[in-house]
Amino acid sequence: MAKDEKQAALDAALKKIEKNFGKGAVMRMGEKADTQISTVPTGSLALDAAIGVGGYPRGRIIEVYGPESSGKTTVALHAVAEVQKRGGTAAYIDAENAMDPAYAEALGVDIDSLILSQPNTGEEGLQIADTLISSGAIDIVVVDSVAALVPRAEIEGEMGDAHVGLQARLMSQALRKLSGNISKTKTIAIFINQIREKVGVMFGNPETTPGGRALKFYSTIRLEVRRAEQIKQSGDVLGNRVKIKVVKNKVAPPFKVAEVDIMYGKGISQSGELLDMAADKDIIDKAGSWYSYKSDRIGQGRENAKKYLEEHPDIYQDIQKQVRQAYGIDEKSIADREDPEKIKEKREEAKTEKEAATDKKSDQAK
Repeated sequence: MAKDEKQAALDAALKKIEKNFGKGAVMRMGEKADTQISTVPTGSLALDAAIGVGGYPRGRIIEVYGPESSGKTTVALHAVAEVQKRGGTAAYIDAENAMDPAYAEALGVDIDSLILSQPNTGEEGLQIADTLISSGAIDIVVVDSVAALVPRAEIEGEMGDAHVGLQARLMSQALRKLSGNISKTKTIAIFINQIREKVGVMFGNPETTPGGRALKFYSTIRLEVRRAEQIKQSGDVLGNRVKIKVVKNKVAPPFKVAEVDIMYGKGISQSGELLDMAADKDIIDKAGSWYSYKSDRIGQGRENAKKYLEEHPDIYQDIQKQVRQAYGIDEKSIADREDPEKIKEKREEAKTEKEAATDKKSDQAK
């Protein structure tokens, strides 16, 4: 078959596919407008830097897991707050029936506009999530938690009945359907998960997560959240120092660790992580217990330096700008995402300019 005939046959096949399955069902990679990863900030600068692309990628599945009271829900609620701040719509599937509206509001979540569901069964919760995602009107969905998505057969059965692999099959079936819709609608799906221990494991890590292996495979990013130490001042416990490890990452190199302060009743301390990141890049000088910025002392001890930054928003903003530049974190708004057609036009213009420059060089060579 000649080259022209091959091209004609390919064009005919592409037209047939588009007619049967809709525009965009198949395309050349160079024509695809959204090859750049669009992200939404996590609500933590340190976590944005650890993920490597400045936040959670849109149209992907994120798993947040860890021991009890480690800060998993706090991490997810900060993401919800960031989406809402940028004009997005958020949904929260509260399978554990443990949502605390006052705490969520303290973290910056707009309770009035948050779509909340407290399903009775796992099937109901996942079906609600799928319906919301398929609508294309939701920017982020949080499922809290996978371990609490109890299959209907288990709820309707007797207390001692064995239901081997039932939840794993439910998750596997649901994720096969959800993953395509999540990608098409550019929704961020965060699944919070708990930790269980395998019985009889002599070597290696005995810890595992409920719900089978499907979620591990479908997740673009997996975050392990663990408490490192308590934050104390004058004998009072103010919160916990938490390590968030990126154990899986399909959009940037994995295994980076973000250390954040989760303060009781307030969530992630953004002034605390800013202080640490600025000190690491020598934007803030640390000598002994003293912190200094531009030769001016801002506080003795970490908690005092954090308080100073919170009380001086102009200095806070100045340091934050420098930290963003140092770590290459670019903040993008949901509402400001560029139109795919404009991106395509820009690429065509760049291609034309490149061809013109090549022709000019060849003319000069002659």
